[in-house]
Amino acid sequence: MSTPAAEHAPGRARDGSIAARARGLTKAYGSGETTVLALDSVDVDIARGRFTAVMGPSGSGKSTLMHCLAGLDSVSAGQVWLGDTEITGLKDRELTRLRRDRIGFMFQSFNLIPTLTAAENITLPMDIAGRRPDETWLDQVIDTLGLRGRLTHRPSQLSGGQQQRVACARALASRPELIFADEPTGNLDSRAGLEVLGFLRRAVDDLGQSVVMVTHDPGAAAHSDLVLFLGDGRIVDRMEQPTADAVLERMKAFDVVRGRLGDDSTAQEG
Repeated sequence: MSTPAAEHAPGRARDGSIAARARGLTKAYGSGETTVLALDSVDVDIARGRFTAVMGPSGSGKSTLMHCLAGLDSVSAGQVWLGDTEITGLKDRELTRLRRDRIGFMFQSFNLIPTLTAAENITLPMDIAGRRPDETWLDQVIDTLGLRGRLTHRPSQLSGGQQQRVACARALASRPELIFADEPTGNLDSRAGLEVLGFLRRAVDDLGQSVVMVTHDPGAAAHSDLVLFLGDGRIVDRMEQPTADAVLERMKAFDVVRGRLGDDSTAQEG
């Protein structure tokens, strides 16, 4: 039996356990005739304990969606929750504390401090917050990511893949409720990229984390449990248990449709 759309937002966990959710999420830039609608009344649930990928063509709103869900960007309309906490409307100081204590981040650039060792980079956010790490959990993260022999090395002594592993460990170190990864393999070669994707997969399967990854790569998306496809600021499709070939075919289909719409629009205007 199919689930009515009104009762099932894309990405909702079957057991109802939600790491983050949005309702009517709208983000507009500019005003008047120059307004650009980056997100158009998006409803989405991010399932706890799963690996969710977000894909779409350039300008589809995928990075904006991640930034709004993570509290990195304000919303124009709608509501966003992290767990049971509504984050829309929180003051800057409250948002900063929430991001520090409950969310982990990975970006295309590794954002490591060059003068600190790998170990110091991993614990830096907790050190700034005056919190002591859970040593048992931290050891598990370090061993899962294969960093035990690199903890005294500085970033300049690490390969790109090793640096991204350190960034991954930093995101995991505080045992956050949700990890956001924005094109985490964008600056890596194929081998290092596959390693990092494997570690994110293990973070979900072995460590029980929840991960949201923005990517343009069908191969990267194939490591996820669910792919959400964005187009023109809306979630237009979803795919469970994706494969690289299936994701690529879906993206090609979107490109064809967008091309036809563009041709029709041009014809009408002319």
